[in-house]
Amino acid sequence: MAIIKFTQDHEWIRVEGDTGVVGITDFAQEELGDLVYIELPEVGKHFAQGEEAAVIESVKAAADLKAPVSGSVTEVNSSVTDDPGKVNADPTGAGWFFRIKIADSSELDGLLDEAAYAALVKK
Repeated sequence: MAIIKFTQDHEWIRVEGDTGVVGITDFAQEELGDLVYIELPEVGKHFAQGEEAAVIESVKAAADLKAPVSGSVTEVNSSVTDDPGKVNADPTGAGWFFRIKIADSSELDGLLDEAAYAALVKK
């Protein structure tokens, strides 16, 4: 069973073994509004936890997606660069950004579970 964790910057990671699927939360896409541009990292690129990994632009603002854990990108979802609206329509499903090979699974312990994230966005 996959585990989903969240960052305080509104990214999510769905952990599947030693790999994670990364995207932005529903709350983040609502705050940004209609997305118009997404720049994804290159496959093979290594990120440290918290490092800027992707660029998101909307009609309201520009934002960076930060790597929720350290690791190397194994796959990108190029369909979201062709159609950024997929992220608005399904941010935790078809609107994922990239897959990352997790370098240090202990970093997941510092992320929020679903209940803690829900409490964060209620503030």
